[in-house]
Amino acid sequence: MTTVRLPLFPLNSVLFPGLVLPLNVFEERYRAMMRDLLKTSEDEPRRFVVVAIRDGYEVAPSAPGMPDPTAQPDRGPAAGFGADPVKALHAVGCIADAATIRERSDGTFEVLATGTTRARLLSVDASGPFLTAELEELEEEPGDEAGALAEGVLRSFRQYQKRLAGARERSLAAGTELPDEPSVVSYLVAAAMVHDTPTKQRLLQAPDTASRLRDELKLLRAETAIIRNLPSLPAFELTRAPTSLN
Repeated sequence: MTTVRLPLFPLNSVLFPGLVLPLNVFEERYRAMMRDLLKTSEDEPRRFVVVAIRDGYEVAPSAPGMPDPTAQPDRGPAAGFGADPVKALHAVGCIADAATIRERSDGTFEVLATGTTRARLLSVDASGPFLTAELEELEEEPGDEAGALAEGVLRSFRQYQKRLAGARERSLAAGTELPDEPSVVSYLVAAAMVHDTPTKQRLLQAPDTASRLRDELKLLRAETAIIRNLPSLPAFELTRAPTSLN
């Protein structure tokens, strides 16, 4: 088993390979991470791993708050993730390549990264200024009938888009090009669907492309049927997830 150690950036969201991730980096632990990544030559990938948070806080508490106003703020690279950070995070994340890291005058950073490869989290090290993780990079296996499944998912995805937009079929851009490579389709659709973090995490860690596409086909058909019969859509993300400052 080949492993790699990379800086770890936990988020309240799931990153998929091929998807772009903009970040507003303001906490000192992540600012230290970006300063370290800037030491890498521009000719080399500036890689870190994004892992969705299972139980913890994307932004560490910085002042006393509810329910105990006397509680001390959490400090350090593992702040907000408990005594054993690996238990607070999902087991599979996505390695990101930071194409742009721009430091602002106030010391915060504007970062634009792209997901590249899935990776399994093996251990977390909190001994430095920011979290690092030992990872096993995961190959993407196609599985059985991935091509046919991708075609079905794309058809269902167009219907899903139409229902979400409240538009008629002819109003969709006829010339819109969507990918036809099954793994790319599976990740694009997983990122675009309106679902909570646990569902997106399940799609990320599917054993192969075909399994992910099968799951997406069921989700798309079920969601499209629900949307068809609803007069309006609830803003469920506002109640299920905290506001992200990243």
